[in-house]
Amino acid sequence: MSLGEVLRLTLFGTSHGPRVGAFLSGVPAGIEINREAIQNAMDARKPGGRYASKRKEPDNVELLSGVVNDITNGEKIEISIKNSDVRTKDYSFLPNQPRPGHQDMVMMKKTNGKADLRGGGTSSARLTAPIVAAAAIISPIIKQLNINVNAHVSSIGEIKANPIINCPPKWSSDECEQIRCQDPEAADAMISLIEQQRRNLDSIGSEVELQISGMPMGIGEPWFDGIEPYLARVMMSIPAARGVEFGEGFSVVKMSGSEHNSPWGGDKDNPILIGEKPDGALAGLSTGSDLFCKVAFKPPSSIPKAQVTLNLATNQQETLKVKGRHDPVLAPRAVAVVEAMAKFAIADLALRGGFYHE
Repeated sequence: MSLGEVLRLTLFGTSHGPRVGAFLSGVPAGIEINREAIQNAMDARKPGGRYASKRKEPDNVELLSGVVNDITNGEKIEISIKNSDVRTKDYSFLPNQPRPGHQDMVMMKKTNGKADLRGGGTSSARLTAPIVAAAAIISPIIKQLNINVNAHVSSIGEIKANPIINCPPKWSSDECEQIRCQDPEAADAMISLIEQQRRNLDSIGSEVELQISGMPMGIGEPWFDGIEPYLARVMMSIPAARGVEFGEGFSVVKMSGSEHNSPWGGDKDNPILIGEKPDGALAGLSTGSDLFCKVAFKPPSSIPKAQVTLNLATNQQETLKVKGRHDPVLAPRAVAVVEAMAKFAIADLALRGGFYHE
């Protein structure tokens, strides 16, 4: 459960264990820790909102090493976040009735029945909390490079928001903030759809759009750690992610080269890509233009609607109704995670490429 080369993040903990956390190594010495900014980032991710799970965690971040007087010292940082609002009884159907669409069955088989399946165990979205904390810690690296990372909910079901570049700054209304969508009209429609799905005891799929602005030209490593391959890997590691696209995405299959290619303008000292939507990356290297990415999330699998699954005790297919506190849609909470993953990937590549200077 590790990610990164110069920056290295290793997750630990389970959803219903005493805590979740991460070890974060490779952080340069001398970075100031902004406790308020870290808590703000945690508040943007944590459940308990109107359109999220009712599990309420304060998500107070403890930094147990690597920081002295709120300044990083270059040593490994241990991030610890206590679990304080768990309801293990909600998972009394496990391990006998693995949930449809969930990791219960495959994780149980992989570990010969020894995995902690409660709340998703090590696969739980609860472990995105230390990822968001880690991204907040290394945000000064992104800030020094004048890079801006911005994401919002771009689709829920059939409801599509305007492209993020055409939306007002976040958040222009209470509804926009609640649903994490920067398009006010779409936000209202998304809320109505989620309420309908709730009444139907069901969930709904969703999508997050990401915009990365201000990257200097050349961030990324050839081939496997190009900016797009790296971002694709981290985005697909977010629980329930089912697809990632960049720029024009899959619509490129209908385009000709002359339509898709963006010409170079500017001058030899400051070349810039011009056109309606120039690529933010070419051959895995940032071009200086905005990079756009979309991440699709499946409908949450834990729903109160009756589903059929195998009962391992009886060896028969039986009805299962999942009780407890679960998200009806994932994108609103995933916005903070998508931004955090992008910051981590960019910071790691910037350090590897020599773009950041202490």
